[in-house]
Amino acid sequence: MRLKAKKPLVVVVEGLAASGGYIAALASDQIIAQQTSLVGSIGVLFQIPNVSDLLKTVGVKVEEVKSSPLKAAPNGYEPTSPEARAALDSLVKDSYAWFRGLVKDRRNMDDATLQTVADGRVFTGRQAVGFKLIDQLGDEKTAVAWLVAQKKVGSDVPVKDFRLSPRFGDMTFLRVTASMALDAIGLGAISRQLEQAGVVQAVDRFGLDGMLALWQPSPAN
Repeated sequence: MRLKAKKPLVVVVEGLAASGGYIAALASDQIIAQQTSLVGSIGVLFQIPNVSDLLKTVGVKVEEVKSSPLKAAPNGYEPTSPEARAALDSLVKDSYAWFRGLVKDRRNMDDATLQTVADGRVFTGRQAVGFKLIDQLGDEKTAVAWLVAQKKVGSDVPVKDFRLSPRFGDMTFLRVTASMALDAIGLGAISRQLEQAGVVQAVDRFGLDGMLALWQPSPAN
């Protein structure tokens, strides 16, 4: 939002803008998506792996001392208590209400349409146009054309690509969970070896863009 206050901002969805990705897109002046892109996933989810049975199998017992029953709950080392589940349910519902309000306000959406799109599902770009989740179908060229026509940006302004370098914080939830599980049973060295061998990077390439992607080049190419 601070960026949009300084300059025109357009979001182009080439593959996926779901949940947190869609929240980020809501800050823009215009949302453009390809026909087969996936957008939406308006909802809130809290997940944590419960490895208590696994730890019992390998003979590992986690002991703890904490100030109150709900401190660091749930922790994945024991079944979730009803009190902890209720506390998490309250967090999820409050965050969901905030998310719905964000969509309604920034997309100028009526209650009936919001009720339809805010059930957690994703929509293709073609579907999203009708539900006002995006403004139009297209790609980067469409975005440039919109900026030229609507925001009077010069058509000769160069387009530059900027890519972030992968960091530990960018690891998928599944990768983090697997790494934690291996560390918990004393097999952290195996996790590091898999990372160095490039196995994890190979798995990451299966994060396909949209529904029609069948092949992706290796990083070396």
